Amino acid sequence: MKTNSNLTALTLCVMLNGMAALAADVPYHFIKEIPVGGSAQWDYLKVDSEAHRLYLSHGTKVEVIDLDKGTVIGAIENTPGVHGIAFAPKLGRAFTSNGQENKASIVDSKTLKTVTKVTTGANPDSILYEPVQNEVYTFNGKGKSATVFEPESGKVIATIDLGGKPESAACDGSAGRIYVNIEDKSEVVVIDCKTHAVVNHWPIAPGETASGMAIDLEHHRLFLGCDNKKMVMLDSTTGKVVTTVPIGAGVDANAFDPGTQLAFSSNGEDGNTTIAREVAPNKLTVVQTLKTVEGARTMALDPQTHNIYLPAPTPAFRVLVYGMDKQ
Repeated sequence: MKTNSNLTALTLCVMLNGMAALAADVPYHFIKEIPVGGSAQWDYLKVDSEAHRLYLSHGTKVEVIDLDKGTVIGAIENTPGVHGIAFAPKLGRAFTSNGQENKASIVDSKTLKTVTKVTTGANPDSILYEPVQNEVYTFNGKGKSATVFEPESGKVIATIDLGGKPESAACDGSAGRIYVNIEDKSEVVVIDCKTHAVVNHWPIAPGETASGMAIDLEHHRLFLGCDNKKMVMLDSTTGKVVTTVPIGAGVDANAFDPGTQLAFSSNGEDGNTTIAREVAPNKLTVVQTLKTVEGARTMALDPQTHNIYLPAPTPAFRVLVYGMDKQ
């Protein structure tokens, strides 16, 4: 019985691996669009997979979209110049970085009401929640710094000098590290989560002026979307550039799907999204150039459905949905 059980498990494992490989090779298709309306002012968007919601920055507010219904169901108001959104699901909190007022909002994720605001460095751009230390980071573009605060009280814990203009960031809680693109220095800065100290500056050459960032936690890989039309795959333990692949022009966001081992780059100037597969930790291969629309420069991934979401500015402001479902 033990031998048969092992054989069954082995067979199942092979089948599942084969299915994953096939899924990763299925081209992405346009599924639908979600109307938003209003002015085409936006930056980051983020999926809350547990709640089946999409949060979309939109000028002075954050639109909240029900992904099952495909409609806007509410908004986080009074977020002037909002850039990014982060979540702390266990705390029932969401966070926004409000670039025009140099503040971050702490929001009740059920009521969408602002609990309090936190003063940050100048022009907070990307924002993330680090669950191991239970802290929120804003990355301040004009301030060239990161502000760290408590997610419930809003108390500022640290201000970190980054030495340049930060863009997107990613965290690896198990490694105790946060990684952030420094756009004007073409490098990645590494922050120790416990000490809030910068511990490394990693050059990203041949990549230049990276904006988007995504992370593969299992294989310790960062994916950087660079202005010179390259996606850089970088080892997050050593800082070594492993490989690069070509992408389109105007990248502003990257995503990585651990379920399919696909890395994405949304290229707004060319109106397409580059999709590459991490074949191995040292090999990245472009498998599709997905036609989107010009101006669709930012993106969010839902790792549960594998769908990607891209805001589109014209003819009316909306979110385009692409996925592997053959609909």
